[in-house]
Amino acid sequence: MPQKIIPPSKFLSDQSVHFWQQKTFLVPVLITIAAIIVSLPASLPVQGRLALFTFLVATIFWSITSLNAAYVALCSAIMLVLTGAISQEQFFASMGSKVVWLMIGAFILGNAVKETGLAARLTYMVVAKANNVANLFWLLTTVLIPLSFLIPSTSGRAAVTYPVFRSITEEIADKQIRRTLCLLMPTVILVSTIVSLTGAGSHLVANDLLEQIAKQEISFGQWILYGLPFGVVASYISCWVTSRTFLNKEQLQKPLNLPQLPAQSLSLKERKTLGITLLMLIFWLTEAWHGLEIATVTMIGAVFLTMPRFGVVQWKSSVKAVSWNLIIFVAATLVLGHSLIESGASQWIFDHIFHWSDVHSTRSSLIIFVLLAIISLTSHIYMTSHTARAAALVPPLLYLASSLNLNPVAVMFLSTLGMDYCLTFPVSSKALLVYQELDEDGFQPQDLLRLSSVLIVIHLVLMVLFYYTWWRWVGLSL
Repeated sequence: MPQKIIPPSKFLSDQSVHFWQQKTFLVPVLITIAAIIVSLPASLPVQGRLALFTFLVATIFWSITSLNAAYVALCSAIMLVLTGAISQEQFFASMGSKVVWLMIGAFILGNAVKETGLAARLTYMVVAKANNVANLFWLLTTVLIPLSFLIPSTSGRAAVTYPVFRSITEEIADKQIRRTLCLLMPTVILVSTIVSLTGAGSHLVANDLLEQIAKQEISFGQWILYGLPFGVVASYISCWVTSRTFLNKEQLQKPLNLPQLPAQSLSLKERKTLGITLLMLIFWLTEAWHGLEIATVTMIGAVFLTMPRFGVVQWKSSVKAVSWNLIIFVAATLVLGHSLIESGASQWIFDHIFHWSDVHSTRSSLIIFVLLAIISLTSHIYMTSHTARAAALVPPLLYLASSLNLNPVAVMFLSTLGMDYCLTFPVSSKALLVYQELDEDGFQPQDLLRLSSVLIVIHLVLMVLFYYTWWRWVGLSL
């Protein structure tokens, strides 16, 4: 009797339905387990239980469902209000925090840099000088690093650089070179995130939590002092590892003849954008002298960039360019993070996890540092949201710092640096997805896993080297 042939589309459809059914079953099971875990300890106050349970439920939805992360975060924050875990005033205070306004202003700046063509022009001016594949990789890395100062999200930087990538690959016939380039660009974008306080929303969330718990914060200039040298070194090492892992010597030395841009000076709009950006950077670095916070300076710059007659972009188009989804996500995550702190849930987590692990008994700074590095470097594997990782991990780590009399600034910065590493799976970052979802030029998940298995070890070693050299020299030690 002939066997019935199942069409591939039908098979894939059945597989998708089966996977969806598995997730549908798994979500209530995990929520039930979370409820049981939170209800058992008598030492945790009611508000703490509500805050911890809400955060666990949000993490479950973030990790195993396709629901929008911002929607999940906002619903979770609203549940905290409805259950009485936080007040309405606390909810709206976080929604209107300086972190939110800083990100809005930074997105307007990023839009001006993109719309005026300044970012693409400066990038291509440098890249067009490459005479072979190896030089192209080094020059691209050099150009991608400063974008962390201008565009406050990794996915935004990926979107800005995507047209440049497509323009370059049109001139390259070798498929393996195109694929390696496709892997290099998001890798450098992610690795170089640490160079700037505005490089990612998670940096702003972590800095806000540091201020909430330890009454300290890292200024824009201090962040550059700590993060820029590491980000630059890590980016160039990542470039070298990526190129040598996927390309041979012959491919790297392959000559290129990229088209040159027409010789013309910067337009008036480009000069205005560049001038306002440099002024903003100066004011960011000199905050201690003039007293204007970075968020205030950013919004002033945004106003000038969108000013009628004088500005370079229209206000309406700039507002549309703001990633409101990310803004709401960051704001709602701040609500969740603050509720964990103010309800005592973060302190409870520290008492019952770090004490059980007996970490508090050690006095070796190397052991503590390595443990901190491993936790943060691997956090992207079990929690894909960058901002959520900061909200979940920074508070208990800061309480650990307090218990061990460690420098909270060092603990926050080092853990944030580790959390910036998210290269193992494509879902770990939207920047990876932007490039991975290309048709013929996109890299494969196994390519990323192969690269990450090397880079994560290099990152750990590099963190240890920097800790015992540069960071200690500039006063960043545990």
